[in-house]
Amino acid sequence: MLGRFCRPINALPIRSKLVLTFCTVFVPATLIGVAGLLGVRLNLTNSVPIGFYIISSSPESGLVEFCPPEPFATLSRERGYRERSRFGCPDGAKPLLKPIAARSGDIVSISATGIAVDGKLVPHTTALHRDSAGRPITPWAFGIYTVRDGTIWVASSFNTHSFDSRYFGPIPESVILHHLTPLWTSE
Repeated sequence: MLGRFCRPINALPIRSKLVLTFCTVFVPATLIGVAGLLGVRLNLTNSVPIGFYIISSSPESGLVEFCPPEPFATLSRERGYRERSRFGCPDGAKPLLKPIAARSGDIVSISATGIAVDGKLVPHTTALHRDSAGRPITPWAFGIYTVRDGTIWVASSFNTHSFDSRYFGPIPESVILHHLTPLWTSE
């Protein structure tokens, strides 16, 4: 009885196939493209809550979208930590979206327990020695650092496998593409 109401896609007339393709491919792609032009970013990664983020004019927003500096850009692209994108970073991959953990003047301590900022441990920032695919990864050197002017540290407290300052240390503010604010998230 169900066969009367549901036909396989290959049995549909060409017009129906075109409409179906348009609705499932082109409409979502267009909406995502328009959202991007309006400054809205869709995050589906685990570094911050899944949801929509909007470009903010405030550097105090707490989240940044950035292209990692070399050699970490190449490492993250080649290992698939960042998806390829025509509209992303100069290396052909998407930017990273991370929470700012420390700013100029803050004291960052990196140890076996993770990243602490001004004495307060950022949850879930213990550096691992293997990534989620089992490949070796080198943590940033343990030690105490004063955040220099023109740099920030980024770290996700949402994901123990986040590729962030626990592996690449401070980033120059010059690599920041945008400051972002949550618009709607899963939390």
